[in-house]
Amino acid sequence: MAKAKRISKDLQEAVEAIYVAKDSSRTVKMVSILLGGALLAVAVMNLMDMIDLSFTPPADTDGDGVPESEHPTKRFLNMLALALMAFIGPYGFYTAKQHKRIKAIEKRLPDFLRDVAEAGRFGMTLSEAIVVAAQGRYGVLTDEIQRMAGQIQWGVPATDALRLFAERVKTPLVERVVAIVVKASDAGGEVADVLTMVSHDAKETQLTEDERRIEMSTYIAVIYISFGVFLVTIFILGATFLPKMLEASGQIGEGDTSIISASPLPQNLPEIIFQIETAFFIAVLVHAMGDGILAGVLDSGKIANGFRHSFIMLIIAVAGFQLL
Repeated sequence: MAKAKRISKDLQEAVEAIYVAKDSSRTVKMVSILLGGALLAVAVMNLMDMIDLSFTPPADTDGDGVPESEHPTKRFLNMLALALMAFIGPYGFYTAKQHKRIKAIEKRLPDFLRDVAEAGRFGMTLSEAIVVAAQGRYGVLTDEIQRMAGQIQWGVPATDALRLFAERVKTPLVERVVAIVVKASDAGGEVADVLTMVSHDAKETQLTEDERRIEMSTYIAVIYISFGVFLVTIFILGATFLPKMLEASGQIGEGDTSIISASPLPQNLPEIIFQIETAFFIAVLVHAMGDGILAGVLDSGKIANGFRHSFIMLIIAVAGFQLL
């Protein structure tokens, strides 16, 4: 008898292990870190002028007939931007995909709870009601329900199957719903009434969250617009104001010595303009990272969900500066 119980317990643990969620976030993090670290090392080597990976072909910028490659600092900043995109891009889009999947599961969760409650009113137990409900179609949630039904048919208690479901999804809404249902089932109360109440509460929670997300989408749009305005301002300064200063310096330099000495423009103006452009680029990088993270926090309350916004803004910034 004891041996049979032990075998049954081992079988139950094996079935539970089959349906444990496979967390790929650690793998995505490692890929992001390795790729970002490699690009960061390349950026440092460009800064030390050990290698030359320029985004633009060599050009004759000083008029001596010899084409020069990009400045090491500019090459470093370009590769640094790529390293930042490698750090945050894969994990950011993976997190966004998981967040979208979880929201799709939560959207159909009230329908599943309602069907389980209806089955329970016909005298079925919680386990039987879940197995019957698994025959329905609930979008993305269907796979999770069929997993629970498979566990139950293999002898796993319904409460344990629900707990494993909550561990796979890992959202406050699902965890709260599962905790209430499990406690009601353990207490031996009328589970159907509890499921109906929980289904209604979950639906109301989703409606409230949808309203909040609609309101926050306006602020996210404002963030993108402000970043665009900041970027356009930088481009206008870099494309019109700074070249005019350099042109004026060149015209003054062709005059006599008295005019050159009386000019308010410094003699090392090209170097100063390059430093200004570098400061502009660094400011845009910081702006893109900060605005993207803020957009993610406003959207879902999580910093990781803002990495994809930062990734998009960094692409716009790097592409814009290459066209400048």
